[in-house]
Amino acid sequence: MSDASANGDATEGAAPAAAQLPKMQILGQFIRDLSFENAAVQYGTATQGQPDIQVQVALDARKRTVDNQYDVIMKLKIESKTKDEDAPKSIFLIELEYGGVFLIENIAEQQLHPFLMIECPRMLFPFVRRIISDMTRDGGYPPLNLDQIDFVALYRQQIAARQAQQPVGTA
Repeated sequence: MSDASANGDATEGAAPAAAQLPKMQILGQFIRDLSFENAAVQYGTATQGQPDIQVQVALDARKRTVDNQYDVIMKLKIESKTKDEDAPKSIFLIELEYGGVFLIENIAEQQLHPFLMIECPRMLFPFVRRIISDMTRDGGYPPLNLDQIDFVALYRQQIAARQAQQPVGTA
């Protein structure tokens, strides 16, 4: 007997394969911490010309007590300074910890960590970009539109840094 119905569609044979497809769902998003220090206004720093902007990104993921649910946190530190070579002055500093709660199913255990550290932040990034853009605009500056972040490269850097910190064992 065939698994195909009269019109040629596979019915019974397709159900087990479909049940094993990876599933990711964003259950919620939140700002855990947010700080915008507008030093140029506080201290009267002149903001002529193009500033030097440094962006640091860190990621963290933790399993929740509920099955298949994970918290993924993206931490950004964005510092804008004048390009004065003698003594660069701070223009603004943004620190943001933005998180998402994800339901993840049908991902192999060895693929879960890269999935959490690459795909989940990729889903959160447009929201983070919007928050940063709005904050800089509301702070009196042109909106800062962050460039895309290569989360694969960031993940590889974190793995390499972690391996470099581990003591080398003797064989």
